[in-house]
Amino acid sequence: MPIATAVLIVIATVAAMELVAWASHKYVMHGFGWGWHRDHHEPHDKLLEKNDLYALFGAAMSIAMFALGSPLVMGAAAWEPGTWIGLGVLLYGVIYTLVHDGLVHQRYFRWVPRGGYAKRLVQAHKLHHATTSKKGGVSFGFVIARDPASLKRELREQRQAGIAVLREAIED
Repeated sequence: MPIATAVLIVIATVAAMELVAWASHKYVMHGFGWGWHRDHHEPHDKLLEKNDLYALFGAAMSIAMFALGSPLVMGAAAWEPGTWIGLGVLLYGVIYTLVHDGLVHQRYFRWVPRGGYAKRLVQAHKLHHATTSKKGGVSFGFVIARDPASLKRELREQRQAGIAVLREAIED
């Protein structure tokens, strides 16, 4: 496989993983999987959360794709794109860990961005955490953040419609 094709597969996989993460966050974590995700929305001083178990699914996806692409595991049935898809899933996991756990929740380092896209990511995720239950909410993605002003409007509309219960008032 040409290296350019492999690189394109990795980039496409990283982009696709944001969609997978958004959908699993909105429909699984804030749906039937709320039992594992709830503690992520509650204050605590523990090093690990039940929510961290979701990372095992991402790791399993990456490992499965690496195995599917490996001649050592699959023999002649190996599917080379699997290796590059596995790498894309792995890279998304690293990005997620640095952005979500590191930057937004400051689990690994302390840095408060004063502007730019990093600030927008932090603001969007804080607005996601403004709801106190699995219902309602905004900003389910992890590395793509919508405009905080539109997210605030959406939260207000959800509160007025009785969909979302907000932790605190949303500032204008």
